[in-house]
Amino acid sequence: MFGYYLDLALRSLRRNKMLTALMVLAMAVGIGASMTTLTVTRLLSGDPMPGKSSTLFYVQVDPSPEPTKHKEPTDVMDYQSATDLWNAHRADRQALVADSEVKLRASGVNLPPLMLTMLSTTSDFFPMFDVPFQYGGGWQPQDDERRSRVAVISADLNNKWFGGANSVGRTLRVRDSDVRIVGVLKPWRPSPQFYTVAAGSFANGQTEGFYSKPEDVFMPFTTGLEVNDGNFEQFTCWELPRTPGHLVNTDCAWVRLWAQLNSPAKVSSYKQFLADYAAQQKALGRLARADNTRLRDLMGWLDYNRVVPSDVRLQTWLAFAFLAICLFNTVGLLLAKFLRRSGEIGVRRALGATRRAIFAQCLVEAGFIGLLGGLGGLLLTLAGLWSVRQQPAAYADLAHLDGTMFAVTFVLAVGASLLAGLLPALRASRVAPGLQLKTL
Repeated sequence: MFGYYLDLALRSLRRNKMLTALMVLAMAVGIGASMTTLTVTRLLSGDPMPGKSSTLFYVQVDPSPEPTKHKEPTDVMDYQSATDLWNAHRADRQALVADSEVKLRASGVNLPPLMLTMLSTTSDFFPMFDVPFQYGGGWQPQDDERRSRVAVISADLNNKWFGGANSVGRTLRVRDSDVRIVGVLKPWRPSPQFYTVAAGSFANGQTEGFYSKPEDVFMPFTTGLEVNDGNFEQFTCWELPRTPGHLVNTDCAWVRLWAQLNSPAKVSSYKQFLADYAAQQKALGRLARADNTRLRDLMGWLDYNRVVPSDVRLQTWLAFAFLAICLFNTVGLLLAKFLRRSGEIGVRRALGATRRAIFAQCLVEAGFIGLLGGLGGLLLTLAGLWSVRQQPAAYADLAHLDGTMFAVTFVLAVGASLLAGLLPALRASRVAPGLQLKTL
């Protein structure tokens, strides 16, 4: 029966090509606008560590030495609090994180030095965040303690300086120190760049920097502090450091700490550990707020920082509102089309067709219109995403249609058209055959 209904739908659509074109165009424009904004929103608000994000936690202790009225601790910690917690080894894995600008050169490469961002972190960073390697690997835990002069570089930097060849064992000149390359990453672009997220909740939604490319060089935390001392920026300070950029053991917040906790019991235990540590430091007179600790999981931390730009959320709502308008227009066009065929429907009813058969026939026609609208919507979505990639936004180059969103395009198009066809199909199925036959 479906094939018969499809044949009737094709005949009907061909009889009134202009009306068919209007309905398909309305669906295509609505789907194209909706899928473009939905794809961008999914890109910006998606889980950067699917399947693992619930085990990754951002650690916060309020480092303020004076009582404050703030309900939340600062987004980052002071050096002593972060390293104390890291040295306690209470998590399954944990990573200290601090970034800074650094001057880089490559030994034996006839290219000028570059000013790039360096991430000072610990050995757990790579397995904790599933960072992929093309050559070599990360450094060992012993390298954190020994302040080893080793580094991991990005695929982009490896391509630029070494032509994409295996550069493990080559030497980098990081500021004034020679550092040995032990690993080269595969192309890696977490979206957002969650491990450096901070201050988004105070930035009025201007968080595009969270979608920039990862750092080009990674070094052990203690090594990075030695090699690039004086070039780290504070998040906030209660007393300015004597020498700008020299932030170790100062009243400044500038270090992040991530912890991996693989069970609810470990999460509960770590929360208690944080509370006990803050109480101890308050008793020592170093911290003022023992009650102001937080342990948010990855998605909770992104949500707290309002990572998705507010204008993207607004555009998504506007796009779906536009799709709703297109659906209302399609409802009107389908209603006019089906009721115009009241005589034909009356003859079919008189020959034995049931209301259910008429209803199904009309829905098949509406669904086919949705399929055609989906094809048009797909082309408009690709064009829309291309236009997004031309924008200066940091996330623009990530705007691509993947397999999931490709399928969603057609599911949304057909589903929307079936929804739009419900009322017209119901009205058409209720056409009285006797009345129509009298007017023939």
